[in-house]
Amino acid sequence: MASLPSGLPEIVKDDEDLARFLTSASQFTAKGAKPSAYMPSELYRNTSVLRHGAEPKSELLGIWNRNSQPGRNLHGIAICKAAAVRSAKLEVAADEPPPRHANIEGWPWNDADPDMGKAARKELAAVIAENADVIAP
Repeated sequence: MASLPSGLPEIVKDDEDLARFLTSASQFTAKGAKPSAYMPSELYRNTSVLRHGAEPKSELLGIWNRNSQPGRNLHGIAICKAAAVRSAKLEVAADEPPPRHANIEGWPWNDADPDMGKAARKELAAVIAENADVIAP
């Protein structure tokens, strides 16, 4: 299997941890991630994640510090398995650089009825969020 510049395989396996940086306190509660934590970008129509688990936390925070835009605050990190994404009928695709980066792809869009499309995306994001743990930065 081909490797990426990070050394990771091109194919994201079901048992891989995916980290989602949470830039708003409204994306989670004490109980866990909210669907908004996983909603896709309207511009790119995907959700950016990292192929990284909760540990080592220092390495995860280093990735944030190297790649985030100045002034963006990190409020938490949601961690889920790639299998949780696939259980929502979505896909995880490696997308380097930066190292370890991947995207959640395959979100439904309904340009004829944007509200319906958003509701469908929120349902899928809820499936992922239900299977995610949130850690403090």
